[in-house]
Amino acid sequence: MATARDAHRWPDGPVAIDTGIAELVLDGGGVTLMVNGVPSSFVDLDDPTHLEFEYQQYMAALIGELPAGPLRVVHLGGGACGLALAILAARPGSRQVAVEVDARLVELVRTWFDLPRPPALRIRVADARSWLDGARPGVADVVVRDVFAHDEVPAELVTVEVARMVSRALVPGGLYLVNCVDRPPLNRSRAEAATLLTVFEHVAVVAESGVLRGRRNGNVVLAASDTPLDEAACSRALRQGVVPARVLVGGRARAFAGSAAVLTDP
Repeated sequence: MATARDAHRWPDGPVAIDTGIAELVLDGGGVTLMVNGVPSSFVDLDDPTHLEFEYQQYMAALIGELPAGPLRVVHLGGGACGLALAILAARPGSRQVAVEVDARLVELVRTWFDLPRPPALRIRVADARSWLDGARPGVADVVVRDVFAHDEVPAELVTVEVARMVSRALVPGGLYLVNCVDRPPLNRSRAEAATLLTVFEHVAVVAESGVLRGRRNGNVVLAASDTPLDEAACSRALRQGVVPARVLVGGRARAFAGSAAVLTDP
């Protein structure tokens, strides 16, 4: 837990970083990293498998349906590496890379948190798209996109061209997980789903029921792969979370995308 003996780790207030301001909010054994006033990452100091953010719980459930054993995971968007820590705890021996554009934030996070050393976790200071463009084929079993500028994903990361880069970076049967923050009528998520469906044969849409029904704002997780996603197994895993989620696959995922335009580079 975060106690007095850990006080040297934590800043007294907001700290300047390259992209704005970072701040830590301590609550018992958990620490939330705020970036420009928006929750960016949560780390449970006692139990790294505890994920506070709903969308990360959904992602962890989907990753849990992959074959047993260590994974190679690339995280586009690093923050405090909460999901990476959870994956490493659940799958010892995994090798992960977190790509974070903010060099000062990386320096601070390494100071504040007891992050694993390479090769368990490497943090690369780089632009996510540039890193993807230079990634070697088949470098990852899983790619997670969780990059935001305030509350929006940078436009250069949602296009079909980026989806092709991710497809190249994944092994056959690999999984691409995308975090979308959306509001009714979920136009952003529908457009991203339509975009992924032009590159990946199989796409799943995951969200809390109220979000999918257009009743409230929230996170939509899109999962894309070149192999089928087991709807029954994923549904069982997603129902076990604190906030149960629904999953749409196959024709229902395509219906969700509807006639949304595919997103392309300018």
